[in-house]
Amino acid sequence: MSKKRVHIVCFDQPYPPNYGGSIDMYFKLKALVDLGAEVVLHVFLYDGKTASPDLDALCLKTYYYERRRFKNPFLGDLPYVVITRDDERLLYRLRRDKYPVLFEGLHSTFFLNHFDLKQRVKVVRAHNVEHHYYSALEEAEGSFFKKYFFRIESERLKAWEPVLKHAQAIAAISPLETQYFEEMYGKTSYVPAFHPNSDVLSPVGRGKFVLYHGNLAVPENNRAALFLVREVFPQISHPCVIAGNHPSAELQQAVARYDHIELKANIGAKEVLDLVSTAQVNALVTFQSTGIKLKLLNALHRGRHCVVNGPMIDDTGLEELCAIGRDSTDLVQAINECWTLPFEQVQIDLRKERLGQQFDNRTNALVLAELLGLELGD
Repeated sequence: MSKKRVHIVCFDQPYPPNYGGSIDMYFKLKALVDLGAEVVLHVFLYDGKTASPDLDALCLKTYYYERRRFKNPFLGDLPYVVITRDDERLLYRLRRDKYPVLFEGLHSTFFLNHFDLKQRVKVVRAHNVEHHYYSALEEAEGSFFKKYFFRIESERLKAWEPVLKHAQAIAAISPLETQYFEEMYGKTSYVPAFHPNSDVLSPVGRGKFVLYHGNLAVPENNRAALFLVREVFPQISHPCVIAGNHPSAELQQAVARYDHIELKANIGAKEVLDLVSTAQVNALVTFQSTGIKLKLLNALHRGRHCVVNGPMIDDTGLEELCAIGRDSTDLVQAINECWTLPFEQVQIDLRKERLGQQFDNRTNALVLAELLGLELGD
């Protein structure tokens, strides 16, 4: 039996890698393949997403499954994000051999405790403590029905989570999640987020504006952008930019009140990265201390000064690389201080050292390969 072959079960289409979950999945997959892994990929499709020739070329074999969508997601005891990924064809294909299985996220674990997979090496990539994440989504959501769904889904995810006892290992995405899963289930390793950056490309000198970027269709990102537009950016005079897809009407109206704040909506990934590199300050806030925010890694690899709040940076090991504001007053002060300071080579060198120690894709893929029992690399 090949010591290089592995099944990977993805809860969503990893390509194109255009949001946090897909970015981690795609660049993890690519790092494993670059080390010599032979990947049998299983992908659940929804929201109009289709098969990807890029994935087909990368993997030994790729299977696609249409995610089942119920008319009423409020019914049932199992998490909606799990039960809608219960395709029996996936189980059939996993049962045909004895290769290890990497389950991406709690979403993909419907068959984790199946008797026919009892003797298999199974690793779960924990993208979040999901019931904490859904509880935070409830808090950020304005719609009554969506808030209610997030609440019951959080409860169902908490009840489902002990299925992780059936995994041989848990690969957690941040130190905070690592501590949680280790205390709850043991057998947890910290495997940092995979990302598209191979080097620190931050430019020296001065930038032109203060930037917040993110997928604005996500309630948490919308909440963060509204906080900056209402509580922080009005207190500074520098040009400010909010960039991201599908901004809410509420956010658009809030931005329109200020001449020095600009909204760049529905732009491509390349333009977002150009903005990150052009900004003097990347201002990043979150109210969810879950996972690791890929937008933070992009800003540290490609941008100048990073000003963040506590939940964005706490327990990431990256605190030394950012200016931290615990409230709106602190954030305003930190932005004003960074606005006057050219970004220097010594700061780039420090980022290369710290990010290289923790967020090297090849190194982290080797850790994951060891958990899966694969023999990869030199």
